[in-house]
Amino acid sequence: MSPIRVLKIVLISLLTLFLSMILKNFLSTMSAPSFQNAASKQVIVVGSGLAGLSAASTLVKHGITVHLLERSAKPGGNSMKASSGINGAPTKYQSGTDTTFYSDTIKSVGSVLSTAKEQRESLITTLTNSSSSAVSWLVDEKGVDLSIVAQLGGHSFPRTHRGAGQTPPGASIITTLLKSLKESSLFHLETSCLVTNVLKSENEITGVEYSHEEQTKQIQGPVVFASGGFAGDAQGMLSTYRPDLAGFPSTNEPRPGSQNLLTRVGAQLLDMDLVQVHPTSFVDPKDPLNPVKFLAAEMLRGEGGLLLQDEKRFVNEMDTRKNVTEAIMKGPSDRSLPRQWTNVQLILDEGVFAQAASHVGFYLWKGLMEKTTVSSLGEDALQSLQEYANIVAGDIPDPLERQSFGHWTLREVLPTSVVYVGRVTPAVHFTMGGVVISPQSEVLNADHTPIKGLWAAGEVTGGIHGENRLGGSSLLECAVFGRLAGEEAAKYVGAVPS
Repeated sequence: MSPIRVLKIVLISLLTLFLSMILKNFLSTMSAPSFQNAASKQVIVVGSGLAGLSAASTLVKHGITVHLLERSAKPGGNSMKASSGINGAPTKYQSGTDTTFYSDTIKSVGSVLSTAKEQRESLITTLTNSSSSAVSWLVDEKGVDLSIVAQLGGHSFPRTHRGAGQTPPGASIITTLLKSLKESSLFHLETSCLVTNVLKSENEITGVEYSHEEQTKQIQGPVVFASGGFAGDAQGMLSTYRPDLAGFPSTNEPRPGSQNLLTRVGAQLLDMDLVQVHPTSFVDPKDPLNPVKFLAAEMLRGEGGLLLQDEKRFVNEMDTRKNVTEAIMKGPSDRSLPRQWTNVQLILDEGVFAQAASHVGFYLWKGLMEKTTVSSLGEDALQSLQEYANIVAGDIPDPLERQSFGHWTLREVLPTSVVYVGRVTPAVHFTMGGVVISPQSEVLNADHTPIKGLWAAGEVTGGIHGENRLGGSSLLECAVFGRLAGEEAAKYVGAVPS
């Protein structure tokens, strides 16, 4: 074979190999664009409650690096303390056909529905229509037990899900998501750091500035804000927007709100004066004047518990939180600070206890409730309990128009009948106001156009709940809009098709 022919064969072989390598690389890029490109991209998530963890879980699933910044020493936020459950309809755990979630939520919003009506309705539609998939995501993909369903105040159907075990739903959900995220090399959690500034270049959010261990740091990337509300900011935002609540106790730790960080970059605010005062937070007999209260879960009333004020029923315990709170506050409050009502008792019988044993057992251990007998409550209380038992049995109608009685089983009320009792008072619990977002969790500016590179979810946002938040819709809001924020941020960095 001549040298020229040998040279041609070698050149053809090299060219074939070169073209083969180019084609292989091209096909590899076409078949897996998201993970190959996303691995070099990152998104910042501010806040480690359910909204932040839902966004982070979605981003990590798309192969995107997540830097989660949490101001507290431990992750989980208020979501970790959620005790009643998460709403969902329809789900495989419900019996019957639940078609009223949207209308119940609209009714709960109240008169403010007439303002920003289209905006509110679109958010509520997203919330309620996505509720079933949110529960399915937690149950089927993440392995959270949400098999028990209860009916809470303001709901016309049982749709609030919690687990059958000893762990409250908030803690169960948060610990499960955190465990899953920590198994990924793409997830980076930093605690005890306070975001102090949102960075913006022209019309795009480019990162955040934060303080950690007395150092100021910056991190670059688009941002999902899930930093919570301002119900614990008694001396700041709460006093600005609701000075009439000065002196009220709160179920939130005292810390500043963060909405102002977003208004500096063009975000708009809605419903900032709408603050939910939860009707039942425990008055700790060991520390009655502590301004930070422990919530008495609404599911205790949903499972059949009742309220007595000065030994008499005075309200439909299954009404909205707003209406129950207003009924309590018609009576005289203590003259001490914090401003509270210590003449209100939450009472459960053995049937309610059996259904809520994990919660009540914890409250008993904390000394917030006691196991006692009806004789310790007074003669008027005995009469009130017997009337309630007769109502539950269907012997007489309820003059307060309660329709659902959970698992109350006590029929003949005797002085020796066992009951579980705790003193409760209204306390500032949740802020319905916050930054305006689109149904895709985009933070909107004054022109109602999205601020590029910025999303928000959870209690930092406004417009969903209006005058009253239904129990179980806080965790739901976090899961629904947190996941949406994660999806939209993934599209923004090019990890998934737009």
